[in-house]
Amino acid sequence: MEGDDDVEMREWCHALPKIELHAHLNGSIRDSTLLELAKRLGEKGVIVFEDVEHIIMKYGRSLPECFQLFDLFHILATDHETVTRITKEVIEDFAAENVVYLELRTTPKKNEAKGMTKRSYMKAVIDGLRAVETVDVVLFDSSNENGSESTIINGTSAEMKRRKIYMGLLLSIDRRETTTAAVETVDLAVEMKDLGVVGIDLSGNPVIGEWQTYLPALKHAKEVGLPITLHCGEVPNKKEIQAMLDFCPQRMGHVCYLEEEEWKTLKSLKIPVEICLTSNVRTERVPSVEYHHFVDLYNAKHPLALCTDDPGLFSTSLSNEYFLVASAFGLSKGEMLQISQKAVEYIFADSEMKKSLMKVFEDAQRKLVL
Repeated sequence: MEGDDDVEMREWCHALPKIELHAHLNGSIRDSTLLELAKRLGEKGVIVFEDVEHIIMKYGRSLPECFQLFDLFHILATDHETVTRITKEVIEDFAAENVVYLELRTTPKKNEAKGMTKRSYMKAVIDGLRAVETVDVVLFDSSNENGSESTIINGTSAEMKRRKIYMGLLLSIDRRETTTAAVETVDLAVEMKDLGVVGIDLSGNPVIGEWQTYLPALKHAKEVGLPITLHCGEVPNKKEIQAMLDFCPQRMGHVCYLEEEEWKTLKSLKIPVEICLTSNVRTERVPSVEYHHFVDLYNAKHPLALCTDDPGLFSTSLSNEYFLVASAFGLSKGEMLQISQKAVEYIFADSEMKKSLMKVFEDAQRKLVL
């Protein structure tokens, strides 16, 4: 049972404005929504609902159970209505955690049976942004010549002051994709820059695919000025890890299996790392939070951001990730505020949005008890 100090710290971590740079749309689905959608699929005979019901209801899932849910996610998000609903709920849930900037990543999907193309999938995601009711969603619009941000008002009067969540979308290249499909995703990202797409992600099952398959698409993204983040070192793969470091993306996620020379290279390049504590523990990349490489990077003053990866799947939140850091490594409130505020530097949006976010942190610094 938690003591009063822990309860107070959890409340403080919730009140802290936070920057989320590594969150997958499908992995952020609410358990209640997952249960409802799975039940429907069970009634249609698409899945055996009883095989997944207990896993959906379970807190603290095992690694094999997480893989079962990963498979379920891919079956669920196959129609436009579901994609829109999930997007709306995910953004509202992050906003409720006082996440003030969210980069939400997703792989544009095709589903010929439902008339879904990569473009129509992303339109369904954008429809989800517009459907958000609890906060105003603020996107950077690259088509604005003056570089100002544009707000999706979501049905309220512009004069009505509400909380805001600043956002960017990352289009993910899945490691199962061909070179042609990966290039197609980059082209779609370029096309949708004025709708909030701010960069490209490489993700998916880390034991599938070869780095050379995606390299042409990633080079293309660099050429057209799209920032890139790579899932790196989720499994031991020295050749690929070195190739990713040589490519020098704007950010990297996870970096669990780097060897000494690779750590030196990462630190010398100062590539910001998206830290996913709970995810790395649940997927058995590290034995426990206390042994996480966060502490080495933090002590080295390396650029980093605390992130959730898949908050629905791993039963966590960004507030909880900050609480874990405080508990495991004895960080003060001031140090945690600094971690969150420094993450503004690593977002893929422009300087105008960064200025807006820095003002959010300046206001918070006056209000939060450190």
